[in-house]
Amino acid sequence: MTDTPAASTVESVTDAAVPDEGDVAADYIEELLDIVDLDGDIEIDTRGGRVYLSVTAPADGASADGLRLLAKPDTVGALQELTRIAVQTRTGEFSRLILDVGGSRDARAAELASLVDAAIARLDDGAASAALPAMSSYERKVVHDIVSERGFASESEGEGRDRHTVITRA
Repeated sequence: MTDTPAASTVESVTDAAVPDEGDVAADYIEELLDIVDLDGDIEIDTRGGRVYLSVTAPADGASADGLRLLAKPDTVGALQELTRIAVQTRTGEFSRLILDVGGSRDARAAELASLVDAAIARLDDGAASAALPAMSSYERKVVHDIVSERGFASESEGEGRDRHTVITRA
């Protein structure tokens, strides 16, 4: 009998053993669409370590009306939170994924750009600062990016649901 070390019975956990956040989120949204009897094309993208999940109407446009109902901002926010919880439950990791349904994120970004433009107009009229309404951390991030692109400065103020962005000259 030779003296060879026994093979370890403990397996190391690899990234392959943990379900992919994007795949878990896509499966969850696909099941939800099946429940409400809607078709949707799901696209997964990763930018800056964050998963972006987009749901669009299929090319035949069959579910466009149904997806429009799901694309309302409050509905998308609620679906995003439910999807994050499903991902966290399955992977054991906190999820920062962003969900877009029917282009709702692009539409909201355009609305936020209009708010920023109106705030900058107030600054141009002599105001020292211009506060925007309270919004989510993701929306505040979008606002900070828009403000920076326009050559102004911004910071978030307030706590909890009252957290908002204040714009000033750079």
